Amino acid sequence: MAIGAYEKCKRYIESHTQKPETPAIKKEVYPCITISRQTGAGSKPVCENLIKIMDEYSEAEGVKWAYFDRNLIEKVLEDHNLPKQISEFMHEGKYKHLTAVVYEMLGLKPAEWTLVHKTTDTILQLARMGNVIIVGRGANIITSKLKNTFHVRLIASLEKRVEHIKSLMNMSEKEALNYIKKEDENRKQYIKSYFHADVDDPLLYHMTVNTDLLTHKGTAYLIAEAVVLKFSHLFLQFAH
Repeated sequence: MAIGAYEKCKRYIESHTQKPETPAIKKEVYPCITISRQTGAGSKPVCENLIKIMDEYSEAEGVKWAYFDRNLIEKVLEDHNLPKQISEFMHEGKYKHLTAVVYEMLGLKPAEWTLVHKTTDTILQLARMGNVIIVGRGANIITSKLKNTFHVRLIASLEKRVEHIKSLMNMSEKEALNYIKKEDENRKQYIKSYFHADVDDPLLYHMTVNTDLLTHKGTAYLIAEAVVLKFSHLFLQFAH
C-alpha cells in the first residue's frame, strides 16, 4: 500500500528524533536540498522524482529521504502547539491586509515574527537531520551556513508556467496568469521582508534549472547528480 506524503514526513521525523536503546555510532549527516521556485515551474513533480532517486542513491546506507513543502507548515504547528485554525496564515503573503494586533486580540494568529521565527527553527532542525528536501520559505537562506546543504532554484518561461498551472488547478489562462503573478510577488516580498534578500539572486543557489528544457525527471536527475558530486564521500558507489 502506498504511503501518503504526510505519513512519510511523520516517519522521517520519528526516525530522527527517537532515542536509540543503545548508544549509536555517530553517522555522517546526509545532505539537505533546498528548492526555491517560480510558481508553476514544476517543483512538486521534480521533488517527487528527486525523492525516489535519492532513496536509490542512499539505499546501501538504509537512509530514507523526505520532502517538506506544505507538510512543513503542519510540522511547525505540531512542534509549537499552535492551533490548527492558523495554518492558513503560514502561507507567504496571505495576511498583509490585516494587522497582527487584530488577530492577536482575536486569539487566532500569533505575531507574524513569531511564526517566521518558529518556521525558521523548524527548517534548521530538518536540515540538520539531513536526507531531506525543503521547498520554499527562504530555506536556502536559513540553512546557508550549514555544510550539508545544496540550494536549487527552479525557473521556467511564463508561457510554460501558465500552461502548468492551468492544467494543475483547472484554471483559465487569465486566472492562471493572475495566480502566478500574485504568488511570485508574495514569495518575493516574503524573502525581502524577512531575510533582506532577492529571491532571484543567482548567488543564493548552487544551481538554477530551467524546467522548460528538461522533463521533471530529467531535472531531478540533474539535481541528484550535482548533489552526489558535491557530497561524493557519502555516495562513493555513484560518484564519478
